[in-house]
Amino acid sequence: MHSLRRWTHPLVAAVLLAALTGQATTVQPPNAQEMIAALARANASVVGVRVMVADEARSAETLGQHRRGSGVVIAPDGLILTIGYLMLEAEQIEIVTQDNKTLPARAVAYDLATGFGLLRPLLPLRVGAAVLGSSQPLQPGEALMAVTGPQASDDGEVSMTRLVSKRAFSGTWEYHIDTALFTSPPLLGNSANHSGAPLFNQKGELVGIGSLLVSDASGQNRALPGNMFVPVDLLRPILAEMQRSGSSAQSHRPWLGLNSSDQGGRIQIVRVSKDSPAELAGLEAGDVVLAVDGTKVATLADFYKKLWDRAAPDAEVSLTVLQGADVKTIVLKAQDRLQTLKKPSGI
Repeated sequence: MHSLRRWTHPLVAAVLLAALTGQATTVQPPNAQEMIAALARANASVVGVRVMVADEARSAETLGQHRRGSGVVIAPDGLILTIGYLMLEAEQIEIVTQDNKTLPARAVAYDLATGFGLLRPLLPLRVGAAVLGSSQPLQPGEALMAVTGPQASDDGEVSMTRLVSKRAFSGTWEYHIDTALFTSPPLLGNSANHSGAPLFNQKGELVGIGSLLVSDASGQNRALPGNMFVPVDLLRPILAEMQRSGSSAQSHRPWLGLNSSDQGGRIQIVRVSKDSPAELAGLEAGDVVLAVDGTKVATLADFYKKLWDRAAPDAEVSLTVLQGADVKTIVLKAQDRLQTLKKPSGI
């Protein structure tokens, strides 16, 4: 696959067409001229995102105080879709256009459940909006285009990649989505090369937003570097709600403040957030979660879904935990994660 500077976008379609000639697929690509035009429009909808957060922000320790990545315009009024952790607790947000203009922006919404973030520039943004597509028709092996937004030091890049798999994803940080897109080869470099990078299909339609660099894109326990993208299918049902309220109702759910991993049917705590319900209850890295409310959990998905299966985000949660050689029952009062974070100006 190939990585190409933005000014070579007419070559992108040619590279993609060449890649498709030897690809066994039932997907019929559009003709060359249509593809060139569609991918050029998609490419033009991408912007760079720069964020600064305050020193005292909770997320500064893990995500840094200065962040940069990408976003994509999805509406005529300049509304920008990105990955939410870029703008988490933002104090200052800037948008970088492809003609090297920097515009101030404000946060519109951060959705904890999906990971999406919405921004809006404070000055007119003369950028065409991308067309929202769907990840559902995508098949493994299908060629796709990922684009990174410009930054002060570079113009951003257009990269060709392939879909490797579509499957559920559970993050170590109390995050789960039932479907995620995994591609390879990966967008390489620092976090700006995948954070918020839009993924487009062969029609130039937006199908995903970049979240992570992963070492096993196939999910088959073999080394295959790639990226995880959050499918835009998750955005459609909540887009209006996010613009109206700053998040979705699903985002207001119990949070314990744990980073965990599941290996061999065991949920092991690897990190406990400072001043979180988990720390206040005495949980520590190395502890093993055996059950939630008396129900055994063997995967992160089991753990999270049982944790979130209650009406109030601040409800009590009973964990059966192995601490050293002792099995203990620990009752925690969960928190609404969104209430623990400093809200960016605008939300």
